[in-house]
Amino acid sequence: MTASALTRPGERERLSTKVAEIDWRLVALICVISGSGIAMLYSIAGSEWRPWALNQLIRFCGMLVVMLGLALVHPRWWFRAAYPLYGVLLFLVLLIEFTPLGYEPVGAGAKNWLNLGFIRIQPAEFIKIGLVLALARWYHTHTAEEARWHWKLVFPAAMIGIPFLLIAKQPDLGSAMIIGLTGAAVMFMAGLHWGVIATVAGAAVAFIPPFVMFVMHDYQRNRVLTFLNPEKDPSGTGYNLIQSKIALGSGGLLGKGYGLGSQSQLEFLPERHTDFIFSTVGEEVGFIGSCFLLACYAGVILIALRIASLSHSHFGRIGAAGMTAFFALFVLINGAMVMGLAPVVGVPMPLLSYGGSSMMTVMIGFGFVLSTRVHRYTELPKGQGLF
Repeated sequence: MTASALTRPGERERLSTKVAEIDWRLVALICVISGSGIAMLYSIAGSEWRPWALNQLIRFCGMLVVMLGLALVHPRWWFRAAYPLYGVLLFLVLLIEFTPLGYEPVGAGAKNWLNLGFIRIQPAEFIKIGLVLALARWYHTHTAEEARWHWKLVFPAAMIGIPFLLIAKQPDLGSAMIIGLTGAAVMFMAGLHWGVIATVAGAAVAFIPPFVMFVMHDYQRNRVLTFLNPEKDPSGTGYNLIQSKIALGSGGLLGKGYGLGSQSQLEFLPERHTDFIFSTVGEEVGFIGSCFLLACYAGVILIALRIASLSHSHFGRIGAAGMTAFFALFVLINGAMVMGLAPVVGVPMPLLSYGGSSMMTVMIGFGFVLSTRVHRYTELPKGQGLF
């Protein structure tokens, strides 16, 4: 459909027109990935719908409706909600840190959940959405020169730095890493000067050794050292990584067969339904099946970036690219983690791993991406924002 057709008076508000403009290729790939995750959860539970597969199916169906509903929301509402949403989510992170409402689930290793009585949520997941929208709004209302290098960049830097530090202190290193890298990706895509990028990257590399030795908790430091040499403690800190590699390697080219993975079925593989579910995929459907799934992830990322590039609104371009960035970071970090190319930091494989908070974050993010696609010819005012 042409731009003129979409911009005729009243045409944009027709529900049928908006539904037709949804990128159904993206929706289909999301369904394929989530369906694969549900199938794997069914398999590793011994071909039983409980305790994981049925819950995941219900969550996905509900969030699919939410995602498609959000796709029809006009960008001006996303724009108006950006700063308030970020502020509310940051407040929830602060509640975890400074009130008794924050708690640590058994075995989680971090006090990163908030008990509000009627609901329990993980603000570190949702603040990724608020951060991307807030950064997109800030860059929408500032010039390209200010985005390249200007004292005003202290504001987006603070938007990234405050939740990063609070969540790292919980300590939830995985979520903090995603937040920091997502913020850095948005600033890069917005046009940050290469000299600044090189300086910050160099400082970050120089800071890694003292950070590992003097700032990290003991169990986090052990994870890093285990990543470098997992065989040093095969029955302790290196166990997870070694079992993950065994599962991936034993699958071979075509896998052992659906429901026949020994590492997952016999529970040698830890967290096989969450952080290490991709290892189960490699064991049961092999290299070919794993590559197919990674190709689906690549398709989602490429389509979403294409949607971002076609938006007439700078807010839409930056926002959609930012949502795609944190999704891509989930995939890259989890994939590297289960293959022994990165330390185990508790980052799930998006849409594949069991869990409600992660799925909600990703589906809401893609709701915004699809909204950007549906309203790609919409232009928002360039007036000065809050900062």
